[in-house]
Amino acid sequence: MPALDQLTAEPALFLDTRCSLGESPRWHDREQRLYWVDIDRNMMLRWDAASGAIDHRGFDTPVACFAFRKTGGFILGMKDGCALLDTWDGKPTPFGAQPLAEKPRHRMNDGRTDPAGRFWVGSLNGAKDVEDATLYRIGADGDLRAIESGMTTCNGAAFSIDGRRFAHSDTPSHRVRLYDCDPAAGTISNNRTFHQFERGVGPGLGRPDGGSFDEEGCYWVALFDGWRIVRLSPAGELLADIRLPIQRPTMIAFGGPDRRTAFVTTATTGLDEATLAAQPHAGAIFALRVEVPGVPEHDFAG
Repeated sequence: MPALDQLTAEPALFLDTRCSLGESPRWHDREQRLYWVDIDRNMMLRWDAASGAIDHRGFDTPVACFAFRKTGGFILGMKDGCALLDTWDGKPTPFGAQPLAEKPRHRMNDGRTDPAGRFWVGSLNGAKDVEDATLYRIGADGDLRAIESGMTTCNGAAFSIDGRRFAHSDTPSHRVRLYDCDPAAGTISNNRTFHQFERGVGPGLGRPDGGSFDEEGCYWVALFDGWRIVRLSPAGELLADIRLPIQRPTMIAFGGPDRRTAFVTTATTGLDEATLAAQPHAGAIFALRVEVPGVPEHDFAG
C-alpha cells in the first residue's frame, strides 16, 4: 500500500480488500480515515491513515451508502430506508419513512449530502423488471420526500461545490443527468442529459456508476464493466479517460488532507473464477493523485 504522499496520477493499488461490491468511499477529514462499504457482505470498513489499520463491522442488512453526521456517527442508506448510527460499533436505528420495507427486491443504493446537510439517496430495483427506483431527499428532522422516480438503478449522486448543480444517473440507461439546484429550498429542476455513454461492455465502454464533482465543476464517474474512470467538463465533454486493471470500478470520491487523492472502489460481484484469476485485485481500492481538489463531503445535519 503506497502512502498518500507517494501516489501519482497513475492509478495504483491502495487497499487490497477484495470486496464483493465495494462502494461509497468517503474521507473523514477530522479523523483522517477513509470509510467505505461492501454492500453484498453487509459491511462497513474504514482505514486509518495514521496506523494503516483496517477495521470492519457487520450489519443485519445491506448498507449501500452513508454520510457522516454533524453530531457524530452516520446516516445510512440501508435495505428498507435510512437509519442513524451513533457510533462505529452501535446499532442502527431506522430514521424517517422506510419506503422499501414492503419491496423485497429493492434497497437503497447511492447517496450524497448537499451543502445544507440534507441527504439525497437513490434506490434500486434488483429485479430490474420495473422502472420504479426513486431518488429521495431526507432532512435533519427525518422528513423523507420522493423527488424523482422512473428509474432502475439510481446512482452517482453528487453536488457541485456551490450546491447549484446536481448530477446522478440511472445506470442501465448509460446516461448521466444534470439538474439545477436551489440550495435554500432543497429542490432540483431542469433535468437534462449531461453525458450519454455508448452502450457496451469492455475497455472504453461501461455504464456510469458512482461519481463526484471537483472544485472546477467537472464530474468524475466510474464506468462499471468499462475498466475506467472518466472526467467530464462542466459542459459534459470527456476530458480524461483513465484506465484501470479491473473491470468493475464502482465509485470515485476524493479525500486526503488536500482532497487531491481520488479513491476508487471496485467489485468482484458477478465475475466468474477465470475472470477473477485474470484480475487478482478486483474488489480492491485504487488511488491516484489529481490536480484539482474534489468537493468536500458535507455532514448530514440530523
